Amino acid sequence: MTIEAFLPWTRWFLAFHVMSVMAWMAGMFYLPRLFVYHCQVQIGSEESARFKIMERRLLRAIINPAMISSLLFGILLVLTPGAVDWHAGWWHCKMAALLGMFAFHGFCARWRKDFEKDQNRHPERYYRIANEVPTVLMMIIVIMVIVRPF
Repeated sequence: MTIEAFLPWTRWFLAFHVMSVMAWMAGMFYLPRLFVYHCQVQIGSEESARFKIMERRLLRAIINPAMISSLLFGILLVLTPGAVDWHAGWWHCKMAALLGMFAFHGFCARWRKDFEKDQNRHPERYYRIANEVPTVLMMIIVIMVIVRPF
């Protein structure tokens, strides 16, 4: 299903989608890094309290709204005629990577809650590795959308 009335707005939708994705990705790159640093401070310390505030504000004020607006403008683009070839393989690969990004977002939210309750279950190295996940997913998504290899 596409909506012809969206055609004049395509570039606006795309511009706001790109800006939203940039904000979402910036937060997704930074939050796991905060978890790495949070692991290095003592539970109950002033530094730990500061990290809790930073993590909560980053997730609630930047990452969540940016994800929602990315999704909204992405849906508007998909509903625009000619934006997507529904049978192309790149589209399915991009969507799989996007679902992975949503899942990672959910994991980050859960980890933040664990830190908030002083119940972190993972070592610093875990978050160092997790910090690479959004980069790999973002690379797949961008390649699929720009290069469209299949």
